[in-house]
Amino acid sequence: MSDNKTYWSKRYKEKNTGWDIGEPSKPLKVYIDQLENKSLKILIPGAGNSYEAEYLFNKGFKNVYVLDIAKAPLEAFQKRVPNFPSEQIIDDDFFEHRGTYDLILEQTFFCSFPPLPETRKQYAIKTHKLLRENGKLVGLWFNFPLTNDMENPPFGGSKEEYLSYFEPYFNIKTFENCYNSIAPRMGNELYGVFEKPKKWL
Repeated sequence: MSDNKTYWSKRYKEKNTGWDIGEPSKPLKVYIDQLENKSLKILIPGAGNSYEAEYLFNKGFKNVYVLDIAKAPLEAFQKRVPNFPSEQIIDDDFFEHRGTYDLILEQTFFCSFPPLPETRKQYAIKTHKLLRENGKLVGLWFNFPLTNDMENPPFGGSKEEYLSYFEPYFNIKTFENCYNSIAPRMGNELYGVFEKPKKWL
């Protein structure tokens, strides 16, 4: 964990954050606008500057939790959104985190850690564990080929590969090419809604 913490803290300190679009991701914003239950308990892992969390909070969702292994973006978020409850800003390793949520939003977190099959499988297992029955994992996954570069995220993949990790643990509600990506990512994102089965045997 310490190596990851150092790496991501350095990236934020140096403002080496090319994934940061400075606003809520449009596909997630559209999804959020359809949510009616303001009491949903929502986790945003690898939240960075947490624009989606700010958007949710300003729309009346008060049960939102942001998690990141780097402290710098969390501190910046708290300054930007001073009324956001500090106890819902979590400096932690996602894979060590404990909690139970109705909804997990994925936005450039999955693509940030080394794209090893065992690690990606652990992500699917962990999100499943953190969700309540009928809870949803909703987000965006990069749809471009992996290279031999294991050092420089974002890391891509294919729909088929991602499904191999998620299908054993989730009902696939939708997982298709994203039609409303921001211009620089158009054609390179998959939009997914994965639901934890009501009864897990």
